[in-house]
Amino acid sequence: MGYDARMFGVDLVVVLVVVLVVVLVWRGPRILPKWGATLGRGVKATRKEAAELRDEIRKRDDGSPPPA
Repeated sequence: MGYDARMFGVDLVVVLVVVLVVVLVWRGPRILPKWGATLGRGVKATRKEAAELRDEIRKRDDGSPPPA
């Protein structure tokens, strides 16, 4: 049984849009840019760490056979 992007017969995108509208009404439009900036910094940091890890793995994988 795999993951299905539908919840209760409703697309996941529709659910996310409804949640966004509820949060917008509940918290007000002034808080969303702060949340967006925080999310953006988190995504940027995650991409940076992933790139560093990828580079480290490539450095270690120089084509030589693994130690026995």
